[in-house]
Amino acid sequence: MSAAERQVREDLAAAYRLVALYGMDDSIYTHISARVPGTEDQFLINPFGMLFRDITASSLVKIDLDGNIVEPGEWDVNPAGFTIHSAVHAARHDAACVLHTHTVAGVAVSSLAGGLHPCNQWALQFHNRVTYHAFEGIALDHAERERLVADLGPTSRALILRNHGLVTLGRTVSEAFILMHNLERACRVQVAIQSTGQAVNPVPEEVCELTAQQYASGDTNRLAAVPTDPYAREWRALLQRLEPASTASFRD
Repeated sequence: MSAAERQVREDLAAAYRLVALYGMDDSIYTHISARVPGTEDQFLINPFGMLFRDITASSLVKIDLDGNIVEPGEWDVNPAGFTIHSAVHAARHDAACVLHTHTVAGVAVSSLAGGLHPCNQWALQFHNRVTYHAFEGIALDHAERERLVADLGPTSRALILRNHGLVTLGRTVSEAFILMHNLERACRVQVAIQSTGQAVNPVPEEVCELTAQQYASGDTNRLAAVPTDPYAREWRALLQRLEPASTASFRD
């Protein structure tokens, strides 16, 4: 195994555990995949039947775009996971990682006719940058892949599956996870706002677009020394949530 693949495996396993930590998992369902470095037709995905909290770098399953398990073992993969992820990885070579969730807030917003509203700062990251795919039942029909990819488009990094859930794409595992974390929080805030029955304070269109551009450019992470990867700083902090707790007291 190359050092690059080992790093991707570790990042992907961390993403699974962070999804569980933040309550974005759905029993043994939903999935996160990452392209195997140096390939265009192989990706890593969770073993079907293992809880996200238990996934490790070595337990991930390597499959190709035809659904063949490259390195056979004791686990298989979720057929619906293969349908969605193979479609995206085959069409979008910029997508090193694809993350899919079925959260209560995400499914709620995906089921609304109006979809995601530009009603909070997290949502504005996706202003005019989120696409939608109509619900066609559980994603088991490989013929759906062509329509899903067409709806995703060539540049979108966020896809809302109508009446189903959320998908984010990242050039790295960290980007896909942080985008999903923000999209999930945008949905939670929207559901909370709508539950009040009160009018929403409107954000001018020019401010919506400015905010989306600020997120895209990495301006939100521009303090002092800026890492090359705009998601690296937050990813390092998130990984600390998975390490054993520090023995240092807050009083030290």
